[in-house]
Amino acid sequence: MSNNQDNLETKLSDAKAVAGGMLSKDKHISAVNTSAVEVAKTGSIKDLILWLLAAAVLISGTLVNQYLPGYWQPANDVWVRISIIVALIVFALVCLALTHQGRAFKILLKDAAVELRRVTWPGKDETFQYTWQVIVVIGIAGLFVWLLDNFFNWFVGIFIG
Repeated sequence: MSNNQDNLETKLSDAKAVAGGMLSKDKHISAVNTSAVEVAKTGSIKDLILWLLAAAVLISGTLVNQYLPGYWQPANDVWVRISIIVALIVFALVCLALTHQGRAFKILLKDAAVELRRVTWPGKDETFQYTWQVIVVIGIAGLFVWLLDNFFNWFVGIFIG
C-alpha cells in the first residue's frame, strides 16, 4: 500500500511541477507534446497552404498520365510518367507531414510503437490452442447456418410447391 501511495505522490508532484514550469526542459517538453489530439487541433495559415498545395499536387498527379504526353515529349515513356507521379505523391506527403496534423500523426505513430512494445504476444502453444478454438467455432456457426438454410428452403418449398 505504501508503494502505491509513494507512486501516487510522485505523479502528483510531477504534475504540479509541470503546471508550475519547474521541471527540466526535456521532461516539460515530453509532458506537453504527448497529446496528439491537442497538436492536431491547432492550425495556422501555413497548414492551410500546405493542405491546398498537397491537394493540388495530388490532383495534378492524377492528370499526368492523360495530359502530360501531349505537352512534353519525354512523357511518352511510361517510366517517366510513373516517376513523375511517384515524385508528386512524395511531395504531397512531405507537405502534409509539415502540417500540425502531420506532426500529430508522427506522435501517434511513436505512441503506437511504444504500445506495441508493451504487448504480451502469445506463445506457440497458446496460438495453436486459440487457432483450433476459432476453427471449431467457425465449424459450429457454419453448421448452424447450413441447417437454417435447409430449413428455410424446405419451408419456402412448402408454400411455393
